[in-house]
Amino acid sequence: MNINTLQAVANEVRKNIVTAVYFAKSGHPGGSLSAAEIYTYLYMQEMNVDPANPGDPDRDRFVLSKGHACPGLYSAMAERGYFDKEELKTFRHLGTRLQGHPSMHYLPGIDMSSGSLGQGISCAVGMALAAKLQGKTYRTYTLLGDGELEEGQVWEAAMFAGAKKLDNLCVIVDNNNLQIDGTIADVNDPYPIDLKFEAFNFHVINVADGHDFGQLEAAFAEARETKGRPSVIICKTVKGKGVSFMENQVGWHGSAPNQQQYETAMEELERKGETA
Repeated sequence: MNINTLQAVANEVRKNIVTAVYFAKSGHPGGSLSAAEIYTYLYMQEMNVDPANPGDPDRDRFVLSKGHACPGLYSAMAERGYFDKEELKTFRHLGTRLQGHPSMHYLPGIDMSSGSLGQGISCAVGMALAAKLQGKTYRTYTLLGDGELEEGQVWEAAMFAGAKKLDNLCVIVDNNNLQIDGTIADVNDPYPIDLKFEAFNFHVINVADGHDFGQLEAAFAEARETKGRPSVIICKTVKGKGVSFMENQVGWHGSAPNQQQYETAMEELERKGETA
């Protein structure tokens, strides 16, 4: 896909996110919207996956370590063709496949259940190690929140990945600088993120604008070409990106829009789609 097409898909992903959370009357729009381009690039361009064969043993793997941001994951999967977009309106409803955190037991295409912060990256490291031991060429990707970096288990997993030189592992950090209680610097400052990963023997790629597909394309290409150690792509993003009244507002970490807010958000995104 070219950049214009990817931008159009990302806008649809954002509309899907807002729709899913609105119909659920609960969920986490802020950190889903901040990662819309990341989800879009992974599922539309980067990863070797096939919705018609979600259990392919040679597919690339994806683990959403910040599992609460699953509205973005489900939205990208719907755009990729894993299921009909109408199903997004069942998000968090009783009996749905679209649980409030991803569950591999309900939805084909989810490679690992997640939600307890810090654990997803550990699972991804295990998948990458398994590929090495089995002589497989698939890659494993995992998306973390920057607030999630406050979990000690993240660094245990990073230490192991660096020590075992898992160059088939790509960690992505959605660095939107906000978590549920405020800025990450105010809650429990994880900066400097890049130097911490470097100390754990990661190849570090800083992306100044995680909403720019040209920068994402270059970053993922660099990660694929890096040999002998795992890569981390640290993406500077805006929480709530794409919906003006949600952008950089910590209150939208885990709040659902009311009807008026939903309509306003969808109108904004419709206009952006027309000019994309």
